[in-house]
Amino acid sequence: MINPELLKQLEAYISLHMEPKVLYSMDADYYLEKQISENVINIELQQFIKRKQQPTFTEVLFQFIDKKGLKDSEVYKKAGLDRKLFSKIRSTPNYRPRKNTIIQLALALELDKKQTDKLLRSAGYTLSDSDMFDLTILFCLEKKIYNIYEVNIALEHIGAKLLDS
Repeated sequence: MINPELLKQLEAYISLHMEPKVLYSMDADYYLEKQISENVINIELQQFIKRKQQPTFTEVLFQFIDKKGLKDSEVYKKAGLDRKLFSKIRSTPNYRPRKNTIIQLALALELDKKQTDKLLRSAGYTLSDSDMFDLTILFCLEKKIYNIYEVNIALEHIGAKLLDS
């Protein structure tokens, strides 16, 4: 049996030498740092997007339509598009149509190469110098060939897929 006096000395020793309990563990430190890091990244990401974000496709399209002084119906008919699709483009701010649809709209608006590039980029597309279809569209833009029927004749001539009409 242990002497009771020895047990009291043990308690005193523990009391004197014991480190206070940590209120949180290493895991808590990790999660706190992670949360702070995620908040910083989120704030930086929001600032980056705000600084870099360009107008949406819909905004760019309707700026061109307004600048040209055209009615919506004139544009979608000349582009060979369905009224419902055009309405969807107008009413859905982040709508992203197919590349061919954008090209048809650019032709209907009689946009030059620079304007067509701007319209395509606003939806995440571009015209490539390494694609026969794209080169044909670029050729037509340079030659101011805006009639979709004539553009399709040129596309058919090189064996490329036609624009919808």
